[in-house]
Amino acid sequence: MAKAPVLTPRAEDFPRWYQDIVNKAELADNGPVRGTMVIRPYGYGLWERMQQEMDARIKETGTQNAYFPLLIPRSYLTREAEHVEGFAPELAVVTHGGGKELEEPAVVRPTSETIINEYFSKWIQSYRDLPLLINQWANVVRWELRPRLFLRTSEFLWQEGHTAHATYEEARDFAARIHRDVYGDFLRNVLATDFMSGRKTARERFAGAINTLTLESMMGDGKALQMVTSHELGQNFARAFHTRYLAKDGRQELVWQTSWGSTTRMIGALVMTHGDDDGLRVPPRLAPIQVVVLAIKGDETVLATVRETGDRLRAAGLRVHVDDRTGIPFGRRAVDWELKGVPVRVEIGPRDLEHGTVMLSRRIPGGKEPVPVDALAGMLPGILEEDQALLLEQSRERRESRTADVSTFEEAVEAATAGCWARIPWAVLGEDGEAGLAEHAVTVRCLVAEDGSVPDADDAPGNVAVVARAY
Repeated sequence: MAKAPVLTPRAEDFPRWYQDIVNKAELADNGPVRGTMVIRPYGYGLWERMQQEMDARIKETGTQNAYFPLLIPRSYLTREAEHVEGFAPELAVVTHGGGKELEEPAVVRPTSETIINEYFSKWIQSYRDLPLLINQWANVVRWELRPRLFLRTSEFLWQEGHTAHATYEEARDFAARIHRDVYGDFLRNVLATDFMSGRKTARERFAGAINTLTLESMMGDGKALQMVTSHELGQNFARAFHTRYLAKDGRQELVWQTSWGSTTRMIGALVMTHGDDDGLRVPPRLAPIQVVVLAIKGDETVLATVRETGDRLRAAGLRVHVDDRTGIPFGRRAVDWELKGVPVRVEIGPRDLEHGTVMLSRRIPGGKEPVPVDALAGMLPGILEEDQALLLEQSRERRESRTADVSTFEEAVEAATAGCWARIPWAVLGEDGEAGLAEHAVTVRCLVAEDGSVPDADDAPGNVAVVARAY
């Protein structure tokens, strides 16, 4: 009798396959309150690597990290009407503290535009204080009715950037810079994930923004996932919080603002973009562990070689884990590391030592081959870069092969419900057509220009709507 697969096959049940990987690769578990999650060490290690890579890019823009309170006076949210209306269904509100009813209820942070503007209005006095560029790494709470680990949870981790500028043009250009040089660069060059870059329609725009830029990626089942967003806030929050500065000509002016964020949703994207029926496949530039060195048996000579090999590879600049747990069967350990998607396994046993070789197993393209142990440190950096490039190529090929150019509403719905993306002229679809997509569980993910670039305005001539089912 054939052994049951470790994971539900993707083609059989994609959502079940996703849950299997999150569980069996030890990424996360459900929290005790519905919609919350416990991120396990391996899953958190992926988030830490994402943090490190994005934080470095954020700081290159001149942005500094800060921290603002988790609890926000409810009155702050009511100052910007569109903002509070957009978040009202998701709010968690604290009404009691210390055994007493609070004089004013506090909202558990759903996003920080309001509280940060309260302090921006204190810190900004003159044009000399601009631009003010702030980022925070934090958690937020948005009460989720249909939770799924990493993709939609009531509490999640993220970074949120907030900036204030003297002019509209400066704010617009900074939002675009974050979109391109922080998020786009990270997705392409670290997460090895292809994306469509565009602007949200008015219907899909962030509550309180005048423009939202988005990066949308295609998952393994053809659905779209909003990876990150960057918002032009105009002067909406500045007006509500009286965030003004003294201009060079002596007049008081409202600032122009941006906000932008990325979340632990990207761990879910990693699973659904690169995973296969054997588990995760982690891009080498992202991987907390790039190489795992495994002892096949508990022979002392083998164990010594395994540990020496690990030290040699670390000295070569690789992120290495030594697995010398020979009390656990080798096959079980190999499957566990395959599930976790570590790019390279180096397996060493007595027979390998006799021949002066190790067995090199590559997770991303698959396959095994014996290689000389002395050649390993010189080979692996190039192999890891090859595998990084392969993942990006596969992600791009999926999107390109499953995107159809259509000319009618019906064709757009048909393509999206079949697991593809549809590109349809915005002049043909329009706002009425966009509203009609909802009954088919389909949305406009973004607007792009005919040449694939981000358009300057929603109604720019030649705009194309990207239509898909989405998470």
